[in-house]
Amino acid sequence: MRPNLTGHNNVFAFIRKGPVPICNEHVSTHLHGHFPGYRMEIIDLTSWLRSRPAMLAFALIATLRAHGTAILKQRKPIKECLWRTIYLNQKVKQFMANKARQTPYAFTFQMQSLFDASVPGIPHFLYTDHTNLANRHYPHVDDNVFYPQHSRLVEQAVYDHASGIFTRSRHVTQSVIEDYHTDPAKVHCVYAGSNVPLDDIAPLDHANYTNKHILFVGIDWNRKGGPELAAAFEKILVVHPDAQLTIVGASPELNLPNCHVAGRVSAQDLNAYYRRASIFCLPTKREPFGIVFIEALAHQLPIVGTDIGAIPDFVEHGANGYLVPPFDIPALTEALLTLLGNPDQCQRFGAYGNTRILTRYNWECVAAAMASHMQHVLEAHTVLY
Repeated sequence: MRPNLTGHNNVFAFIRKGPVPICNEHVSTHLHGHFPGYRMEIIDLTSWLRSRPAMLAFALIATLRAHGTAILKQRKPIKECLWRTIYLNQKVKQFMANKARQTPYAFTFQMQSLFDASVPGIPHFLYTDHTNLANRHYPHVDDNVFYPQHSRLVEQAVYDHASGIFTRSRHVTQSVIEDYHTDPAKVHCVYAGSNVPLDDIAPLDHANYTNKHILFVGIDWNRKGGPELAAAFEKILVVHPDAQLTIVGASPELNLPNCHVAGRVSAQDLNAYYRRASIFCLPTKREPFGIVFIEALAHQLPIVGTDIGAIPDFVEHGANGYLVPPFDIPALTEALLTLLGNPDQCQRFGAYGNTRILTRYNWECVAAAMASHMQHVLEAHTVLY
């Protein structure tokens, strides 16, 4: 059902860091489709900040003061830390308050929880795939992944001031509720869509799944479980000497037979790698969401992943793939060997996984779920401060 909210200003603000990642474009397009009587004003905070050199300079100084040690030791990138300062968060709040005075928005909506773009008296919504404290639920997590207390206070305010919080996974939903003491009634798991348009997906080059081709897609080789996959692949070659492994995104130096390291590729070229594969494997050790899993489902690939974070939401063990513990090379090897030796099972897993794309993991379903929850809030004009 599409909201028909009379008596409100017919403008809403969609706030994002920028057009990247591409999901920002998908969400804004599909969400706007559920509010046809409204004009959507897209606010890119990165462009706004770059147009104010003095503010950017002060923001960088504040970033170095707050996170300098972590940045200098290359534990955290400065671009990521920039948005996790009290200084910049206050500037965003002031900016949005001024915007709302000029244009009395019916509601505001922000992507991610790095800043608080809410305005007192205006319903505010956000969509996020992570929380900082969710990291403590992963095994063997380094303390470097956590931000200092002042940054977490900003994140806490984001959740406190939101009228509705949408997440990509049950894992993050649980973290928002339990780690940040948020009212469960305003937190909703709506999942996420594929960044590969469904119309662009062609059949697999080997639709019978007999080419024994394993695909890994991820830039952070270590965090994504690359070393464990390489070790498992060595064992796999003993049983299946004709098996292949392709690595896209990362560029590790490996001395493995039948292993092709493609490195970074364009989004258009990535589809071709999915089509040439028969199994998708990403034994990641820490994963807020993992959109590549959704892309693999869309290409009807069976999946081997780890039983952490959001992954159990979309990899159903024994239905469309297998879940193994992170760091567990024997379990990873066994799961891959099972699929390599059973093309018919790969085909069944791929077909079932694709049904999840059609019924849950697409941006139209995500936007419809968000709009439904937002309608209830907007009709009641529920604001929290």
